[in-house]
Amino acid sequence: MKTCIFNWSGGKDSALALYHCLQDPELDIKYLVTTINDSVDRISMHGVRTELLIKQAENIGIPLYQIRLPEMPGMEEYDKVMLEHLTHFRNEGITHSIFGDIFLEDLKNYRDARLAEIDMTGIYPLWKRDTKELINEFLSLGFGTVISCARADLENIAGKEITPKLIDSLPEGVDVCGENGEFHTFTFKGPIFSRAIDYQTGEKIFKEYEAPKDISDSCISADTPKIAGFWYYDLLLK
Repeated sequence: MKTCIFNWSGGKDSALALYHCLQDPELDIKYLVTTINDSVDRISMHGVRTELLIKQAENIGIPLYQIRLPEMPGMEEYDKVMLEHLTHFRNEGITHSIFGDIFLEDLKNYRDARLAEIDMTGIYPLWKRDTKELINEFLSLGFGTVISCARADLENIAGKEITPKLIDSLPEGVDVCGENGEFHTFTFKGPIFSRAIDYQTGEKIFKEYEAPKDISDSCISADTPKIAGFWYYDLLLK
């Protein structure tokens, strides 16, 4: 038996990865772990309200563990906070950390290196699977998900539920699972939930982010004035 935390973003890849993990009798998942943008009380990157995250965890039936972060932490600050929490988990006897990553090698290597520092191991249920195959499986299992935010050039899909028709309409070069950061989602129904989450869409806003002053703390060019913006569709509980 592997005692685990599950890194839960609230989106479709997390939901499908958790579905597969729950079928594995050797995995004992103690917590859903989610990083929260503390300044706005929303899921980091996805922009989803914490109240919706809490409802997801209640309907899944696994305790939620929130890690609070400032809006744009530097890597040193991020690593420090995460190490504190991971050390806490390790002291509880947790040995494995599960992620919904699919094909970002650099990110996986980073995660594995940080986990190795405290003698923990990463598990990647979706790793290297074809993303078109994954999204088709996700929908065939009865999951439902809505795009909570989308890259600046993908405004037209923000706030829409993912369907086969929407997938077919995505521009060339956009990954159907948004694995390159093109969009993020909120999963509101599916076989891991005891009941569907009733939500409604609210205000749509566009947000840009200032580049870090210390370029060593970022992966972008020193000449880049902005990090690409995103359209966010506010999601509300009905």
